[in-house]
Amino acid sequence: MTLVSSIQIDIDRLQDRLAELAAIGAIDGTEGCSRLALTEDDGLGRDLVVSWMCDLGLEVTIDGVGNGVGVLKGRIDGPPVMMGSHIDTVATGGRYDGNLGVLAGLEIIESIVGAGIVPDRSLAVAFFTNEEGSRFQPDMLGSLVYVGGLALSDALAIEAIDGAILGQELERIGYDGIAAIPAEPPYAFVELHIEQGPVLEAEAMTIGAVTGVQGISWQELTINGQSNHAGTTPMSLRRDPGVVAARIMTFVHDLANNLGPPQVGTVGRVEFAPNLVNVVPASVTFTVDLRNTDEAVLQESEDRLTAFVDETIAGTGCTVETRVLARFEPVLFDPYTVDLVEASAKSLGYSVKRMPSGAGHDAQMLARVCPTAMVFTQSQNGLSHNPAEFTAAADLEAGANVLLQTVMALASAEVSSLKEAALPGVSS
Repeated sequence: MTLVSSIQIDIDRLQDRLAELAAIGAIDGTEGCSRLALTEDDGLGRDLVVSWMCDLGLEVTIDGVGNGVGVLKGRIDGPPVMMGSHIDTVATGGRYDGNLGVLAGLEIIESIVGAGIVPDRSLAVAFFTNEEGSRFQPDMLGSLVYVGGLALSDALAIEAIDGAILGQELERIGYDGIAAIPAEPPYAFVELHIEQGPVLEAEAMTIGAVTGVQGISWQELTINGQSNHAGTTPMSLRRDPGVVAARIMTFVHDLANNLGPPQVGTVGRVEFAPNLVNVVPASVTFTVDLRNTDEAVLQESEDRLTAFVDETIAGTGCTVETRVLARFEPVLFDPYTVDLVEASAKSLGYSVKRMPSGAGHDAQMLARVCPTAMVFTQSQNGLSHNPAEFTAAADLEAGANVLLQTVMALASAEVSSLKEAALPGVSS
């Protein structure tokens, strides 16, 4: 593959923006940040990103679920080649997860404009609402609504874990926009993201050309028993939901090990009620996160969990309530666009590995409506969703330059003819 142009991104400018955005919701004593979706800090983060979009002369729109899109007009009419990700974080987040994909998109546009280049197709940068799913469920909510997978009215009525209503929160922070949704599909979508795992670092690879995203199953289970005095209630007469919950939590871990890679299983949130040291609990509510790249195996893991719950609760005097929080099948990205990411990395001299993503991303929603791929960069020690999350400047720069080459190739008016030819240096 021949490089589309000799321009490269300005890594200092990109890091400055990452730091400025991370200062909003900064976690004291760390380089991390906490901007849960549609909180005051999320609103301030959105304001900052929109101001940067406006400074670059982009045409900015906000839709009904708060997704923001900035467009640089190209030479020809038609949908844009889109970059982007999210800027909301988990409560104990880092500065790169999601933010890199949005701010690298802005950096690419600034580099292109600064070089006096007008792309054939328009370029767009998007930030999507509530990708993390930490405050509102499901995760990837904004991009799901964007592509028509969830009705706007249903999304606006979702209640947060703190009792807030999504539509009211959008209005409160000023991001209840008017742009049409579902939106017109982009020409293509490419998302730059940190790997959030240890594979690239362990194998000394610079770039991941992401082939798809694991399927995700999120459930919330509530085991109901009988609250009673911890000292006076004999063990044989207890209806203790804590014991049942503990056995299920251990099973989730054993299930993943039994099915083997790439199956994973996690209990991430646990809430006891009344949560007192000297009281047998009345209920235990906890989440189960199951993931696999194979839909059939993911379904098997769900079935085996259900069977174990029914078996474990029998005879305990407890009952169970189950609620599905999110369920997405595995996604395969567009082969040509994945090949283009790989070829772009090789043309720049970077080592590259084709790999699936273990985490969910907005790209898996965009894949429903347009050719989509992702670019991964290393995560030091595999850490993410952690204030210690870190990616070295050289890796940030590499990922952004691969993104630049990929989107500029896609934005070329000749890209349709390229689809009919093999790209040199890519896997078959």
